[in-house]
Amino acid sequence: MRRPKARILALLAGGALAAAGCGSSSPSSSTASGSTTSTKTAVAATSSTATTPPALDELAAAETPDPTRFPRAQGRTLEQLGALAKASAQLGAATGTFTPGTRRLAFGLTTAAGAFIYAPTAIYIARTPTAPAQGPFVAPADPMGVAPQYRSKQNSGPGGIKAIYHTQISVKQTGTYTILSLTRTPSGLVGAPGEVAVAASSPIPDVGQRPPDIATDTAATVHGDAALLTTRLPPEHMQSVSFARVLGTRPVALLFSTPQLCISRVCGPVTDIAVALQHWFEQRVTFIHEEVYVDNQPSKGLRPQLKAFHLETEPWLFTINRRGVIAARLEGAFGVNEFTQALQAALR
Repeated sequence: MRRPKARILALLAGGALAAAGCGSSSPSSSTASGSTTSTKTAVAATSSTATTPPALDELAAAETPDPTRFPRAQGRTLEQLGALAKASAQLGAATGTFTPGTRRLAFGLTTAAGAFIYAPTAIYIARTPTAPAQGPFVAPADPMGVAPQYRSKQNSGPGGIKAIYHTQISVKQTGTYTILSLTRTPSGLVGAPGEVAVAASSPIPDVGQRPPDIATDTAATVHGDAALLTTRLPPEHMQSVSFARVLGTRPVALLFSTPQLCISRVCGPVTDIAVALQHWFEQRVTFIHEEVYVDNQPSKGLRPQLKAFHLETEPWLFTINRRGVIAARLEGAFGVNEFTQALQAALR
């Protein structure tokens, strides 16, 4: 059997992206085509082992990683940094839309058997495995759990994802970059390689831009058929007004997700987070949830609202300030802290 360290080096040398624990759905996150690309396997890859307890559950420590406890790059390559790891893990990308600049990277970590890993983690990045690396960029674990009264049936089983890692990386040029996560455990560093593809541009609306003036579904547009408004069980209440009616008049949180039909299996958790935060922010922010598929049937394709935003994956969150400008944009999996920060950005 190949030793863990040798496996990490082999994956880095091959530029392989190990699909693992969470993400939005699309063909791949390792191409440089510029389309919205995230790993489709996501939490679905772990569904067969959903009752398996996390391989390492140090969530409290994972929420506040200390950058001084990770190796400094100091001119070393990703291969050299990967050689410091005593064991290997799988990195599952939750983001796949990258253009030049400082961009959000979200991901999950699992063992080969699919058990989640929660411990202090940092990211390193380079143009190639043999190029000098940048880092460490600490990646806090953002909890995705909510109180029982806000939990849907789609998100009530054991073994689900507890948190998502996220950080900011600098990608100044187009092309493919290699990344390496290092996770500090009592037994030493655990490494997981991956890739991100940076395109020259993306049609998806970004922070600072005005979003499409779309009409989202309400009870009136579906003629009272609540099952067409949401696949969440029990139904949430985020369709009281159309997005077009409130755009530019008050802060809005616009969530595209499909709790029952989500390929990535994270739509349920992020929609539950929206339900929980709506309880605290509904006096200041209008929450709107838009389902993904026409008539909630994947065979009929994406709803026109997603097409207007040029979205091909789910979930996505856009928060828009009272001036009608996007204040925050979150792709794929995100937790309570990032969602809260996105809401606060819209209130400024």
